[in-house]
Amino acid sequence: MATITASQAASARAGSKPARRVGSSGRLVSYLQATPLALILGGFLLLPILMIGVVSFWDYDFAAMYPDFVTFNYTETLGSWVTWKTYLNTLKFAFLVWAITLFVGFWVAYFLAFHVRSAAMQMVLFLLCTVPFLTSNIIRMISWIPVLGRNGLINSGLINTGIVSEPVEWLLYSDFAVVLAMVHLYTLFMVTPIFNTLMRIDRTLLEAARDAGASSWQTLVNVVLPLAKPGMAIGTIFVVTLVMADFSTVQVMSGGQSASVALMMKNQMSLLQYPAAAANAVVLLVLVLLMVAGILRIVDIRKEL
Repeated sequence: MATITASQAASARAGSKPARRVGSSGRLVSYLQATPLALILGGFLLLPILMIGVVSFWDYDFAAMYPDFVTFNYTETLGSWVTWKTYLNTLKFAFLVWAITLFVGFWVAYFLAFHVRSAAMQMVLFLLCTVPFLTSNIIRMISWIPVLGRNGLINSGLINTGIVSEPVEWLLYSDFAVVLAMVHLYTLFMVTPIFNTLMRIDRTLLEAARDAGASSWQTLVNVVLPLAKPGMAIGTIFVVTLVMADFSTVQVMSGGQSASVALMMKNQMSLLQYPAAAANAVVLLVLVLLMVAGILRIVDIRKEL
């Protein structure tokens, strides 16, 4: 029978000892460290959401709100075909902007991560992408009007070259203009997380794929895209939530000919219909949270956080 040395016996006894429990003082310190963040999140996030939920059940008229518990705000919101069309129109904007920004954002990030060899040049090009964000969203949005207008640059160029005989009307004050402006405003929110994900990919994986005989397209589909999913999921969350909450772009670029849920809430608040707007806000929040939950069920983004 094999003999057990004294050192082995000591190590076995040490390994069998239970882990030391954290004392009450250690738990108190942890709670104190978490208190400032809890107060900030509670005061500036949870409390406003709770107040919106409470106000959504209040009664109101043309002059004031009355604390009550009524459900007709939700009945009017969910029972109106006009409201459903507005929600569908908002989802249409979210889908189109998401698809375009995902396509453009991925290829921009892919170029910066894999085709720009110098880290300094990568940083310079990435900063160039952020230059438009030094100006206001409203200014960047309005800047499209002289480009897309009836007498704008595009229509003038089309008429001067003889491609069209009269100005193209649907370039401005249409759903096309709304989607174009939103893509311009929110593409960087897709580029940044995808670029961050692509920069974390181990380059030896790409070399191994090429050594195994994979083409550039096969490497992209089978290696790069699966590893880039967390960044694409984070960018999707950013873009979808921003589009769903945008009202100024829809109002200005559609010329009042289109609608979104956020614009509908803005109009309700301008008419002092705060409980109705709060009910729409709750429904929109639930819809966005369901979409985010669906994304998180498909893609694990914890490795990016």
